[in-house]
Amino acid sequence: MDRLAFEAGLRREGFEVVHGGQKPGHTADAHAHDFDARIMVLGGKITPIRDGKPETFRAGDHCEIPAGCLHAEQVGAEGVAYIAGTARRRA
Repeated sequence: MDRLAFEAGLRREGFEVVHGGQKPGHTADAHAHDFDARIMVLGGKITPIRDGKPETFRAGDHCEIPAGCLHAEQVGAEGVAYIAGTARRRA
């Protein structure tokens, strides 16, 4: 899936789209969000760690982190640029 298709899918499914990134070497301790997140990496790499299992995503890769999922993250030495979609769960 390319960037335009990913972004169009986010909008179609009601996600708020954000273009962002993290600085080289950024780390975040274990945390959870109160929203679903879908991320497509545009450049660099990011490694979310869920249930003690790291999984690295590079340019062109995408992942989903559901609301309430406890995770940490590590960003590679080159930083990371991404498109992120966020959506609060509806009751």
